[in-house]
Amino acid sequence: MADNVTFTVRDVLIVYNTAHEAYCRFLRNGVNAEQARNTVALLLWLEQGDVEAIRHMGSFYDNVLMHLAAEANSIMLYLRGEQSFFLEIPLLSRLAPQGYIDPSFFVFHQDLVVRGVADILDGVGPLIFDDRLYRLMSRYQTGLLGRMPPELAAPFTYRSVPVPEDCRSMFITFSRGQHVDREDIFNHFRNKWGDCIVRVLIQKTTGGAPPLYGRIIFKREAFVSLVLNGKQLVHINIGDRQIWLRKYYPRMGN
Repeated sequence: MADNVTFTVRDVLIVYNTAHEAYCRFLRNGVNAEQARNTVALLLWLEQGDVEAIRHMGSFYDNVLMHLAAEANSIMLYLRGEQSFFLEIPLLSRLAPQGYIDPSFFVFHQDLVVRGVADILDGVGPLIFDDRLYRLMSRYQTGLLGRMPPELAAPFTYRSVPVPEDCRSMFITFSRGQHVDREDIFNHFRNKWGDCIVRVLIQKTTGGAPPLYGRIIFKREAFVSLVLNGKQLVHINIGDRQIWLRKYYPRMGN
């Protein structure tokens, strides 16, 4: 593809129309919005390896669609480090060219998968999951709008605006007396997902009291979404201890 080719927002919407329709079907079938976005992004990434899920989505019955969502959710749990169960992905395997996907791939290549899914979430994701833009495009293509709206004619650029730290942060809580060191938290994610964390902050205490909370600042907002995957609160095992994670919301001034 030539470097000087400029794609408009409308071009991208057309290319990913099937992915948007898949996202809408997941929502109509009761899948949490964040989980639906992560599932579509994961399936798009798998299609780069010829696992043809998204392009065949229109022919799937709703019950098949929900099986696909369940398998994608299982992969997300694996990527988060919850490997206490056997990963079964028979439907996705049948969609692969060789008819089989080794589940261990998602264990040994967590960093590769997470970065690939995050690239989609942060790149074309904001367009794929924007119902308003798709409605606008539909009105234009059916002749309800005389001229192409500037939003559709605008050149597509990968998100380059820095995301504030608060939007890519997670709040950590510890069980009393069971805190986890900053370095252990940092290394846990780095060993699994690669270079994904800016820093880890832990509550400062006095008198030898153990900290009760902390904060993780990720490099990208998509990492927060992949940790939570539709949940408000999740726990992660680090060694023989647990940390609890939720999206970080800064305190409002008085």
